[in-house]
Amino acid sequence: MKKSYKIINDPVHGFINIPSGLIQEIIEHPYFQRLRDIKQLGMTNLVYPGATHSRLLHALGAMHLMKEAIDALRNKGIEIDASEEEASMCAMLLHDIGHGPFSHALENNLLVGISHEEISLAMMKAINKEKNNALAKTIEIFEDKYPKHFLHQLVSSQLDVDRLDYLRRDSFFSGVAEGMIGHERIIKMLNVHDNSLVVEEKGIYSVEKFLISRRLMFWQVYLHKTVIAAEQLLIQILRRARELTQSSVKLQGSPAIFFFMRNKFSEDDLDDRSIIDKFAMLDDNDFISAIKQWQYCDDKILSLLSRNLSMRRLPKIILSSEPINPELCTGEDYLVQCGEVVNEGYDIEGEFIGIISKDGIVKNIYDISDMLSAKAFSQVTKKYFLCTARL
Repeated sequence: MKKSYKIINDPVHGFINIPSGLIQEIIEHPYFQRLRDIKQLGMTNLVYPGATHSRLLHALGAMHLMKEAIDALRNKGIEIDASEEEASMCAMLLHDIGHGPFSHALENNLLVGISHEEISLAMMKAINKEKNNALAKTIEIFEDKYPKHFLHQLVSSQLDVDRLDYLRRDSFFSGVAEGMIGHERIIKMLNVHDNSLVVEEKGIYSVEKFLISRRLMFWQVYLHKTVIAAEQLLIQILRRARELTQSSVKLQGSPAIFFFMRNKFSEDDLDDRSIIDKFAMLDDNDFISAIKQWQYCDDKILSLLSRNLSMRRLPKIILSSEPINPELCTGEDYLVQCGEVVNEGYDIEGEFIGIISKDGIVKNIYDISDMLSAKAFSQVTKKYFLCTARL
């Protein structure tokens, strides 16, 4: 008898079942397989050496948690048919497929002004054409056009399975304990009220821990000052290489890199399958290889920056809660950068996390949580940085 699923051994969630059919076909697709060579946390491994896990691992983990969430909701009488289950799992597999090399580090820098969500949607539509419209429902869920709104909330909201996986996974691989959330309990406490995702009131403490953990992980991992310095160095390398390329200076590297350096694109251009195919040829290895070669190019600035990154000679960085004095931000372009980073807490203006009581009353967690009423957990916090390259 032919087995109807495959098993993947995930270091975070254990054994993950991969159903046969469309889901296996997506996993085997070249667009998805490229995620093996894109690190989930970009340059973070320069601070936490264990944080080398890939976008592919995260996508598989998020798909697994989607299946767990759907099973939990079905056990409470929520109707979700087999096609909706498959579409939702596909949405989680594909939700980050549009990430480019080094994930968020180069977002809006390689394809200027175009987010990874827009590229993900374009890739979904391209695969959908290949699969004779098999992803139509997946795309509706992803774009929040499907009647069952709670399915979209599982994909993208302030309490979605994407966040549940990446906090747990990033904590595991980085070794930062603050991200160790109780995702199993949160999933078991999920329910649906008026077509919206809610959490049963006995799960409120697990949700509070989730929100606090996310905020702490941003400061300790995602926005760690050395990570910011490394990402700024990478961005300046790309800027300089783009400027030289557009000035007809010949550099070593893959053709796909220079295709995006020479040309500007808009969201409308993503309808062109050839552009998507070229983007899908890029991963971390292209830039790592190119930067190794750019160390020895004739341009002194690009050579210096590339050598610094290869040798982990990262910029000196000052991180402050107050804006940087503009006089300190003057200096050689590419060598001195000022900017800001933002840690967004719980968004009280957006779609809230609903806590449902035993008598069916839904309230915003912000209104009933003692911890979240503290200003620190709901405000947007900015920090300002000054990066200076090492000469």
